[in-house]
Amino acid sequence: MKTLTIIDTFGFFFRNYFALPNLTNSQGLPTGLLTGFANFIATLNEEHGTDYIFFALDAKGKTFRHTLDPAYKANRPAPPQDLQTQLPIAIEWIEKMGFNKCFMEGYEADDIIASAVAFAKKYDMKVRVVTHDKDLYQLIDDGRVVIYDPLKKSEINADACVEKFGVLPCQIQDYLSLIGDASDNIPGVRGIGPRGAKKLLDEFKTLEGIYANLDNISNVRNKKLLEEGRENAFLSKQLTALVDTLDVAARFERFKFPQENPLLAIRDELEKYELRRILSRLGSAPKVPQKEVQTFEAILVKDAAMLEEIMQNLTPETVVAFDTETDGLDTQSAKIVGFSFAFEAHRGYYVPLAHNYLGVPEQISKDVARKAIEKLFTCKLVVQNGKFDFKVVHRNFDLLPPVPYADTMILAWLLSPGSLVGLDALAKRFFGHEMVSFSSVVKRGETFASVALEEACVYAGEDAWMTLRLYHKLIQMLDPSMIDLAKAVEFPFVLTLMEMEERGIKVDQRFLRSLLEDAEARLGVLTKEIHQLTGSEFNINSTKQLGAVLFETLKLPAAKKTKSGYSTDESVLEGLKDAHPAIALLLEYRELYKLKSTYFEPLLKLAAKDKNSRVHTNFLQTGTSTGRLSSKEPNLQNIPVRTELGRAVREGFVAEPEWVLVGIDYSQIELRLLAHFSQDPALVNAFSEGKDIHQETAVKLFGEEEASAKRNIAKSINFGLLYGMGARKLGQTLGIPSKEAAGYIQSYFDSFPTVKEYLKSVQEKTKEQGFVETLLGRRRYFDYGNATPMLLAAYERESVNTVFQGSAADLIKLAMLKMDKNVLGEKAKLLLQIHDELIFEVPKEEAEAFAKRAKQCMEEIFALRVPLKTSVAIGKHWGALK
Repeated sequence: MKTLTIIDTFGFFFRNYFALPNLTNSQGLPTGLLTGFANFIATLNEEHGTDYIFFALDAKGKTFRHTLDPAYKANRPAPPQDLQTQLPIAIEWIEKMGFNKCFMEGYEADDIIASAVAFAKKYDMKVRVVTHDKDLYQLIDDGRVVIYDPLKKSEINADACVEKFGVLPCQIQDYLSLIGDASDNIPGVRGIGPRGAKKLLDEFKTLEGIYANLDNISNVRNKKLLEEGRENAFLSKQLTALVDTLDVAARFERFKFPQENPLLAIRDELEKYELRRILSRLGSAPKVPQKEVQTFEAILVKDAAMLEEIMQNLTPETVVAFDTETDGLDTQSAKIVGFSFAFEAHRGYYVPLAHNYLGVPEQISKDVARKAIEKLFTCKLVVQNGKFDFKVVHRNFDLLPPVPYADTMILAWLLSPGSLVGLDALAKRFFGHEMVSFSSVVKRGETFASVALEEACVYAGEDAWMTLRLYHKLIQMLDPSMIDLAKAVEFPFVLTLMEMEERGIKVDQRFLRSLLEDAEARLGVLTKEIHQLTGSEFNINSTKQLGAVLFETLKLPAAKKTKSGYSTDESVLEGLKDAHPAIALLLEYRELYKLKSTYFEPLLKLAAKDKNSRVHTNFLQTGTSTGRLSSKEPNLQNIPVRTELGRAVREGFVAEPEWVLVGIDYSQIELRLLAHFSQDPALVNAFSEGKDIHQETAVKLFGEEEASAKRNIAKSINFGLLYGMGARKLGQTLGIPSKEAAGYIQSYFDSFPTVKEYLKSVQEKTKEQGFVETLLGRRRYFDYGNATPMLLAAYERESVNTVFQGSAADLIKLAMLKMDKNVLGEKAKLLLQIHDELIFEVPKEEAEAFAKRAKQCMEEIFALRVPLKTSVAIGKHWGALK
């Protein structure tokens, strides 16, 4: 039997791009789509021989489906610029490699494919359709027609279709007529989801069968939805019908697979785009790319007249990159040494202000610099980690910065949330450019103020020049919807974080010092007791010495061993709790020592530096892949609260005299998002009616009589499933066998079947399109095509986790941005964001009224299918807010 392979061209190219979205060659040219395409061709004939192959394309212009429904495929967002750049190259490659394209005016690629399938079946050919389009699943015919997934390298037959959608291939058209297809703007029947559609088709087989039996449908809601959606249902069936009568017979001989390796015909192109693996398979090494010619000119601004002349070139429409140089990294105390800016393709300017070394020339005065920065702030200002520069400018010049026109660090993070987003890393990644390193210009023990002006000019000017280059590059690469998100949320959020950091939060030094003294006294006692119980005196903080004592001297069973010795991490010690009386003391010692070294001592040191005893954490906007904030120096996001002393740390953060702290915490926000996204009726009803969701879950799992006693089990399951918790992890959490935990999970999914379908659909959709989206459309990419089995499992967990954690992060960012003067009043200040909680400092007499306004703002920030709820607490210290 001969084989025909048909490529659904645009869908195939889109999938390749999103699977490898950020690949570039050393010249910064995008290569992700091209790499995926070349890999596919390289392996196609080796892994799945084919006699015929062609590429089906959509014709330009409208098709007969637009006559049926003018809204068909309307409002599709423009693809990312990098994808648009690669598409014409890939289409050229098709012909250069000796393949053929096929398109017909007025029809889509789907119709070409359906017609080719019909022709091939007449002549007893096997057909492999390379696509991810749901419409084309209706062509599956076991033994004759399969869908092929090139990333998973697997064929999808009728059984796989049923497993994926719950219906047979012959029912796919009816299935899509019921649920619709948002990507093509096919309406379907509003309110009928995948589960409802499956049930209806199981019972009545076809769309016509469903409508012929409306009176026999017992579900009143579905019956009403079907009655109201009849017109859209049958319109959708017309839109998803495939034309299989187009004349493709005459072209078949042109579709023969080329006899010579097709990739040999594009060897020069493969070298140009540096596709090294493919070239090595062809028996040739890629040419070593020439190092990029340095076209950057660093210009030192020597006097006020020169600076003024340059400034005359700037208008409010000028896109200008801006960067500061300082004598330190602590923005609370750092003094500005100079600043750089760039608005032309090949120049960067450096303005020195406070270099300090023997023989240093005269520099620009602070007054002149201030006026220049004011002018720069009226332009379209582009920054890299602008929060740092804005805080420096605010503290040194008392200038309020604008919302940045763009921040390249944030743009790079939106493009690839898990990648490095520092300037040096981005320059190397996108342009193959090695930046001048800080360590090469600043000697150990000195600051930037000691650097000679000419050398400082090259270093600083390069920073501004590269930031401008990155801006233009990233704007091309990002999907337009992500750029809109950045402008609406992420860029304004820079100023919100800056204001929070500058305010800081007051620390009660006396209280923390007493905690430190108690901890040190207890650590001394624990040290003696541990030494006595183990019969050895050793450094408890040395994992190597501790491992030797536990596993060699005491002969305790070793759980795992690393290259550097025995592992003594918390999980290992927890597993040994019953093996020796010293283990419990070691765990207590570890907890106390962490509190002492991570919180008590650093907080006291930071508070002592501030005249008002306030500490100023650094919130990292790009610190996580999910979108949650993280913080450092000090880390206030992860203060341990499991022990009494850990909880006491929070009591050391206090309000000023006559002021109070107000904490407003989103209640069960991620479970509410689960209800919103999954539309599970039981979850939606429970939240809409204000019920205790954990109690409701316990009732469903264990019945009314046992529900209250087992509420905590239900709570662990509710939250655990959002983070991809399996039976083993749930069993560990609850202290029960994995088999029993697996039974709980199965009972949960039996009780909330829509939830299981939804979580599975997230994973499947992520595999299909290569990314997952949060509530506001922020994306996180996963390279499923190159994932190991272990990575694959991690990606499945993280894709689900990102939807909920990322969407919760979206909501709380929106709320923080909305905290304007109408909510805050004249005096209330936002101090901290700790996951789903906001902490404010408010005059005591205004606290109640403010809390009411802020609570309303947070609960009305976004319309979900279930109400958003918050809890409010007021107290003199942070510990009183829980």
